[in-house]
Amino acid sequence: MWRSAVWRQFGAAIDMLDDALRDCPDELWTAELWREPATPGFSSFWYLAFHTLFWLDCNVSGRPDAFAPPEPFGVEELDPAGKLPPRVYTRAELREYLAYGRRKTEDMIASASDEQLERPCWSGSGTALPFGELLVYTMRHVQEHAAQLNMVLGQRSSRAAGWVGVAKDT
Repeated sequence: MWRSAVWRQFGAAIDMLDDALRDCPDELWTAELWREPATPGFSSFWYLAFHTLFWLDCNVSGRPDAFAPPEPFGVEELDPAGKLPPRVYTRAELREYLAYGRRKTEDMIASASDEQLERPCWSGSGTALPFGELLVYTMRHVQEHAAQLNMVLGQRSSRAAGWVGVAKDT
């Protein structure tokens, strides 16, 4: 019961991010989303989507020390100095990465043992959390950025998608 509920809500957050990727007009893909970004490029639509997907993939793996994203993505996100990827990723690449992360997340939630869920893991905030809590933390991270991107779509275009109550495949 709980695994199903967690997946349905986690999947819904991922689906909202996918809706934002699908609905982003081409002219917003590389545009800065905030008026005065602290670092140019880090507040663009594509980058915020990539950042979200990278940390979804990394956190669901539970092992940032042994983590490697699929090609063509690199590990620039792990650089403490902050480093942009070497190029702008396309909508198709990021939607493919999203589908990969969605499958990986669903499989992990379904198959993780109680021992795995209780194992301490490093989080992006630099603290150790039980792996099960890291999954919930990651769901919140995905939802936060999906909401930001959908807010921008609502403000700058007429394409913002609605709320997704549960994962679309359930």
